[in-house]
Amino acid sequence: MQKVFLDHQSSSPILPEVAEAMRPYFEEAFGNASSLHGHGLRARNAVAEARARVAAFVGASSPEEIVFTSSGTESVNLAIKGTAWSSAHRGNHVVISQIEHPAVTGSIEFLERHGFLCTRVGVDPFGRIDPAAIREAMTEQTILVAVHHANHDIGTIQPIREISEIAAARGVPLFVDAMAAASWLPIDVEAEGLSLLSFSVHRFGGPKGAGVLYRNRRARLESLIHGGVQEGGKRAGTENVPAIVGAGMAVEIAGRTMLERVPCVRGLQQRLLERLTAGIPHMQLNGPEPGSDRVCNNLNISVEFVEGEGQLLSLDMAGVAVASGTSCLSRSMKVSPVLDALGLDHSLALGSVLLTLGEGNTAEEIDWAADTYARVVTKLRGMSPMWDEFQSGRVRSVIRHPNQDTGTQVA
Repeated sequence: MQKVFLDHQSSSPILPEVAEAMRPYFEEAFGNASSLHGHGLRARNAVAEARARVAAFVGASSPEEIVFTSSGTESVNLAIKGTAWSSAHRGNHVVISQIEHPAVTGSIEFLERHGFLCTRVGVDPFGRIDPAAIREAMTEQTILVAVHHANHDIGTIQPIREISEIAAARGVPLFVDAMAAASWLPIDVEAEGLSLLSFSVHRFGGPKGAGVLYRNRRARLESLIHGGVQEGGKRAGTENVPAIVGAGMAVEIAGRTMLERVPCVRGLQQRLLERLTAGIPHMQLNGPEPGSDRVCNNLNISVEFVEGEGQLLSLDMAGVAVASGTSCLSRSMKVSPVLDALGLDHSLALGSVLLTLGEGNTAEEIDWAADTYARVVTKLRGMSPMWDEFQSGRVRSVIRHPNQDTGTQVA
């Protein structure tokens, strides 16, 4: 049976060059990067080279502004909690949007239990953050603004530079979660005036176990893990040298191939949406249309009269791997907070599926996956009492037409 993987945002296959670069540091170059002997020196040099590659990838002014962690989630926690603890003498207020990643919202909820305050700024029906709303939410007590570059659920690209200018004018650091953007959108932390930025490499051909945090040298940050001087004293613990080496290779490849890779994947994204639109009636795209407002590898769709969990499981049995929301929440099978913030009808939110593409996908795979998806939906609707009621006219569709004020598109 053919299999097609359309869940690259949860993880992606490791690139052969990355695996090969990591191999020696599992075997003969096994030294601890903190050791003073030759084995340690080889590991330390490898970490330094990876740090320099990541710094170049994000446009940092110095490799010393890169902190390696165990994951993107840890990087987010370090950025948010570390900033809050180090700045508590100045204020206790943080500004985020309503549609941040669970790593961000979880960190904020932890801070709120410890006396901090947070304003959650709303978004428009496409998931866009209004920079003016960020400005209005800030107070004299604001110590951090935290937003994402591209949304993890619906792919919306945010106006990071405008938000950065607003935060800078008030002397407030800006943290950007680039989990869904890294390798798909250009990142230049210096040009955009960012204080902190995080991402993980396993979403674009790198290994799990390596997270990245960029910290501008002027940004105050309290360590969350103590017991060693690794990572400039910001993250104690023996470095995961193989994963860090893999991270350095993954970002080097991502930066070098971006100009060719992104248009190719964007074409597949458009092809997939067109095939799904043609094959599945009563389907809706959530978030912006493919183009300059949406990251090139993301499609979030709602299929009416069929729940997302049923779609996911049936597609998996048919050979197509997709997600039902972000991987950090998918096992809970709850309605996505992002779709809820958009004001999406509950039935459509329950029927949502997230498809994320990677450079390994082909046009033939896309066509086969779309056709398989259409057959799965037809089968599931054939077992749905709600579909029968709709067919008989007893239930109406909640999908609105484009001329109605919804911010979503009918497919």
